[in-house]
Amino acid sequence: MSDNQDSWLAMMAIIQAFHDKHDFKGKGGEDLTYRVALMSEELGEIAAAVTKGKPREQLAEEVADLLILVMGTAISAEFDLNAAFWAKMDKIMQRESRMVDGRIRVSEFRD
Repeated sequence: MSDNQDSWLAMMAIIQAFHDKHDFKGKGGEDLTYRVALMSEELGEIAAAVTKGKPREQLAEEVADLLILVMGTAISAEFDLNAAFWAKMDKIMQRESRMVDGRIRVSEFRD
């Protein structure tokens, strides 16, 4: 494990090491359709943790699973997720928010 666990590069490196250890590239683990299905599965587990009142530690574990899958998808699809994150944040920070059905939405609204 890295000395700097708050480092994006350390996180990506350990996920790459996990992919390499299990030969994801050679065994279908980097197939994007498969990865999307796994992300849907993790979202279901997150929803179940919330709606069934599971302990916060279980919610944190499920969210970590999803984060690992998302970061691994950047490896699989060969794009810079860090750069995509910052580009998207720049874009959404310019957006206005709206209340929709009693909840805030920050989206690209087209009237």
